[in-house]
Amino acid sequence: MASRKEAVMAAVRQEIALTNAQQLMNSANERCYKACITKPGTSLSSGEQTCLSRCLDRYMEANP
Repeated sequence: MASRKEAVMAAVRQEIALTNAQQLMNSANERCYKACITKPGTSLSSGEQTCLSRCLDRYMEANP
């Protein structure tokens, strides 16, 4: 019985971690998109790509 409870608790912790990671990525994407994409179109300029890459790196460093 205890091992079943432990397995359920581990699954819940894993789901919470996954949800937190998804929320972090959604927030990073929204912020970096607003900061880097000035004229939305069908492709990204090299400057926009660089901006997004740097923005996401900084965001991930600041939100461990």
